[in-house]
Amino acid sequence: MWLFGYGSLMWRPGFDFAERRRATLHGRQRALCVRTVHHRGTAERPGLVMGLKPGGSCTGIAYRVAAAHAETVAAYLRERELDHYPVYRESAVAIALDDGRTVTAATYLPRDGHPDFLPDLSLEDRLAIVRQARGVSGSNADYVRSAARALRELGIDEPAIFAAAAALKGRGDSIDIPDDAGRLPG
Repeated sequence: MWLFGYGSLMWRPGFDFAERRRATLHGRQRALCVRTVHHRGTAERPGLVMGLKPGGSCTGIAYRVAAAHAETVAAYLRERELDHYPVYRESAVAIALDDGRTVTAATYLPRDGHPDFLPDLSLEDRLAIVRQARGVSGSNADYVRSAARALRELGIDEPAIFAAAAALKGRGDSIDIPDDAGRLPG
């Protein structure tokens, strides 16, 4: 089983994997465009996390999970990605791996027209939301800074995410460090 990560799955997958590759999905682009009221926000102060809006392409990380662990990892990801985010739908997408292979991978795409899918926000509007949000996984600003850090470390140019992170001046509460304690076998 292959999985495509474009947000926190890039730096904190939470499961073991048999193979990890840089990969590109064509026809979708990464953006801070999904409202969260759990991991990085609350109902009173929603935050924003990554989603894939139509157009362009998105480079992220593909994980191959061993068949023996596929069911356990799929259940973990459904809880992580779908239970708190009804905006997402699990989708099978074709991705191009950095070694030239094309594989089908599971990923999570926002549902067009869902009220929590906000693909057209300006940078100023995104920053206003991010600055005031905190959820069970920490501050929304730390999420954005962690995403920018992971993208830079992977050599992925993502100007909109870098601009948002640069605008979030000040020391973060805690940058997500991928120790993955308690990770699932995969």
